[in-house]
Amino acid sequence: MAEQITYRRVYEDTAPRDGKRVLVDRVWPRGMRKEDAHLDEWLRDVAPSSALRKWYGHIPGRFAEFRRRYLAELRDAGHREATAHLRDLAAHDPLVLLTATKDVDHSQAAVLANWLEEGR
Repeated sequence: MAEQITYRRVYEDTAPRDGKRVLVDRVWPRGMRKEDAHLDEWLRDVAPSSALRKWYGHIPGRFAEFRRRYLAELRDAGHREATAHLRDLAAHDPLVLLTATKDVDHSQAAVLANWLEEGR
């Protein structure tokens, strides 16, 4: 894997060290024009299911269970191609996983970055 997999809000400025910038949200960020996002890709298929996302509701007390459920989803056939693609991107370039979520440390981007780093 590349040296660095990070995550942050899509609304933050780009940086020269970003490498590949991939939006990992299922829905497009509110108020952001596509040309202002400076994305390399929008990979919806790696995002949590709509049902899981709605259940979680970004309630920090549910994060541990959200993480457990999301990791289970990442192993299913519906996510396999998207996760393989992310692994390939991370193997060649620094990778920034982007999300619109305000609390990025309790987001799917954080879970996904950690999961990719662990090499599962």
